[in-house]
Formats: sequence, C-alpha cells, structure tokens
Amino acid sequence: MAADSRAYVDYGTSLGFVGSILKLLSLAPLFPLAVALYYGENPVPFLATSLVMAGLGTALERLRTGGELGHREAFLLVALTWLAVPAVGTLPYLIAGEGTVAHPVNALFESMSGFTTTGATVLGEISFERHSRSILMWRQLTQWLGGMGILVLMVAILPELSVGGAQVVNEEAPGVSLEKLTPRIRDTARALWLIYAGLTAAAVLVYYGLSELGAAPNMDFYNAVAHALTTMPTGGFSPQARSVEAFSPAVQWAVLVFMVVAGTNFALFWYASVGKPRRLIENEEFRSYLLTMAGVGGLLAVLLFTGLGLAESPANVPTIPGEFEHSLRQAVFQAVAIVTTTGYASMDFNTWHESAQVVLLLAMFLGGSAGSAAGSIKIVRWVVVRKAITRELFVTIHPEAVRPIRFQGEPVDDGSVRGVFILVLAFLLIFAVSAVVLFLDSLRVGLDLSAIEAVSAAIATLGNIGPGVGIVGPMNSFLPFSTLSKLYMVGLMWIGRLEILSVLIVLSPSYWRQ
Repeated sequence: MAADSRAYVDYGTSLGFVGSILKLLSLAPLFPLAVALYYGENPVPFLATSLVMAGLGTALERLRTGGELGHREAFLLVALTWLAVPAVGTLPYLIAGEGTVAHPVNALFESMSGFTTTGATVLGEISFERHSRSILMWRQLTQWLGGMGILVLMVAILPELSVGGAQVVNEEAPGVSLEKLTPRIRDTARALWLIYAGLTAAAVLVYYGLSELGAAPNMDFYNAVAHALTTMPTGGFSPQARSVEAFSPAVQWAVLVFMVVAGTNFALFWYASVGKPRRLIENEEFRSYLLTMAGVGGLLAVLLFTGLGLAESPANVPTIPGEFEHSLRQAVFQAVAIVTTTGYASMDFNTWHESAQVVLLLAMFLGGSAGSAAGSIKIVRWVVVRKAITRELFVTIHPEAVRPIRFQGEPVDDGSVRGVFILVLAFLLIFAVSAVVLFLDSLRVGLDLSAIEAVSAAIATLGNIGPGVGIVGPMNSFLPFSTLSKLYMVGLMWIGRLEILSVLIVLSPSYWRQ
C-alpha cells in the first residue's frame, strides 16, 4: 500500500494496470489503418495513435508497485481506464484534422461517446466527402471496444488481472454483478467476448447477405461491418448521415432483431450454447424486457398508424397514417432503439407529435438487460422497484405479514433492494440537475434551447442513449452546445457508463482515507 499512513489507495498499482490496458489497446488502431490503406487514405493518424498508446502504456506500467489489486485499487482502475482510453482515442480525430472533430473538445466528446457507446455526436456533417472512411471506421470501432466492456476484455486477455478480475469487472458495471458462468472469472470474460464477437460476425453476414440477395442495394461490405460494430454494443454510430433510414426496410428489420439481441443478458446466450436454452425463456428479466419493448412499440404504432403521433405538417417525411407495415416498423424500431439505448433512427422522430416524443423520452429511462451492452437504469432494477413498492403496499395493509421480494424465485436481500433504490435515485437526481445546468448554460451563450431539449440532452448522455429530440434529434448533433456544456456532457457519459456509484465513490473524500 502507499507509504502515507493517511492514504489507503495504491494508485501506482492502478496506474500500472491502466498502462497495461493501453499497451494492449494499441493494437486496435491497426484495423482502421488497414481500412485507410485499402481505400488509399492517410494511415498516419492510426499509426501515430498506436505508437502513442504503446509508449504511454509502457511508461505507466513502470508505476506499478507490485501491490495487489484490492477493492479500492479496482475502483480507481475502472474510473481511470474509462477516462484514459477515450482521451487517447481522440488522437486519430486530432491528427487527421477532418471536420468538427479536429477541435480538441469535440474530439473528446466524440471519443467518449464512442467508447461509452452513447452515440451522441458532434460531427457537423457525416459523409465520405467530409471524413475519410478510415476515420469513420475508427469511430465505429470505439463503440465496439466499449460495448462488452474494456475491462472485461482485459480480464479475458491479461493474466495479471485474473486475480482481481471479478472485482474489476463488477465495478465496471456496479449494482448488477457479472454472472460467473465458469469456475474462473477469466474464462467467463472470454466466453462473453466470444459470444459478443460471434454475434457481431453474424450481424455482418446478415447485413451484407441482404445486399447480395438484392434486398439492400446500398448495404455494401463497408457499411455492413460498420453497422455491425455499433449494433452489438448498442452504440448507434453510423457512417450514414440519415442513420439506418438510409437503408431498405429489410435492413431495418434485421437491425431491429440484432438490437433486441444486443440488449439481452449475454449470459443467457451462453446457457443456450451449452444446451440450456430454457434459461432464456424462463428468465424473468428477459420476459419483462420483451414486454416493455412491445408495450412502448405498440403504443407508438397506434399513434403513428392513426396519425396522432405525427406533427401536423411534417416536411419531406414519408406518410405513415394508414400504412400498417410502415407504422409498425418505425414504431417498433424506435422503441427498441431507445429501450436498448442503441440510438439508431429509422426516421427523424423530430417530425413526430409531442405525444409520441414524450413516449420515447420516458423509454429512455428504462434500459436493456443487466449483463448486456445497454445503458440507462436497466429493466432488472425497475422490476425490483416495482416489487418493492408492491410489497410495501401489501405490508402496510397487512402489518403482520412477512413477504420477501423474490426475483427468479430467489429472495432478494434488503441490502440489494436498498442499493437499487439508491442508484435509481442518484440517476434521477443527477439527470434533473444536469437538465437545469444545460438549460442555464444555453441561456448564458444565447443558444435557443427549449426545456424539453435540455431534458432530452441530459438523459441522452447520462443514459448513454445518443439522440434526443429537437436540436439533439436523431438527424442533428450536439455541436451547437457550448464548450462548457460539451465537457459537462462528457462527464455525464463517463458517469453513466460506470453506472454512477463507481465514480461517486472515487470522488468521495472518505475513499482516500481510512
């Protein structure tokens, strides 16, 4: 431990492991480098980034004290990793000097949005004329690397992290522990990443296969890979300015299916792969997850089909009222994209009536399953909250009754229930404060931002969702915000990805003292 008797965190060990992670991730830029060479683009941004990551990682590794990765060191490692990796991830944008992300703050926003799989963007114009294919592929890759969790990947690869691996992984997604599928946490991490990579490959084959069958004429291999890399991590970045709207209905239905898969607990797919498919059907959270998306999608479908969910005079928008397949596809697609926090758009829902937009805003607070790549509060916590409220009502009426909260047939202890309520309350409190902060800052700089736009910007970044409504709608960007607001939202994305408590713990004074 540190020599100072007042300090109880061995930050040297944490920084040393951050160095090891950066060294390993220095291989990641080689993929967009290959893309650059294939398309005859400049490979220097990726080669330089790889060298900087390797050099910085080597330097930080030397700070390792040889101490064990304890509970406190694990918290610090998680917080620092999710700051360091996005910070270094800005280098390709800055070196390439293309478009709005050539600005340091914009580059940091885009990189943090990528690695945290938020999907909010500050690219003023998304096109191959404005940005090279290799830079846009790097943008896609950042989301794929962050989807299953950088530290889950590191535990799977680095033998040094295998000892404190369970602690590190659980602190990367606190409140919902990683289910130990195998006797060793390292093997569990490998199994999850193999499933994740396998499903990504399947998405590439399906997307490109539709093109080969003539059902998706503009879904070339580049787009198939690019969108697979951001579907499975529920990220939502797209190299197309109009997101998934740029593709045929067949592609949109295919993307919808893979978004549902991406928002499902990956442990359930592992059980299915080892001959236990009933675990998927019997899982209480999975059933609630499907019912939630069906409910949101069904409500939106009714609003769109009847025309009630559209603005009175939408400009340049395909008609929907009375078109059953179109209404159903747009409604279910956007419901799934928002609940799973993927953030893709099959049409510009800024053209929808406020009634439909409010439904989407409420859906932003739901989230996908625990153990998935989805963000926000997550369905399992809402299930626990609902059961806790039901129990309190029952016990109030029947004071002598003993009625434990059960999940999957097992009792949930009061400590876990209390933890769920604390996280949900902290999430809602930070969201509310952030909406006010963004709105007040818009007044300071003269940005015409409505209250609902401030609310949607706050939940879109804190919940790692991506698009909001109005100025931050699916076909717009976060570029108009001030530098201060962008940096604030970078913090929100960081806090949201680590599910709040890990960050609050590291920032609390008591963490650094006995």
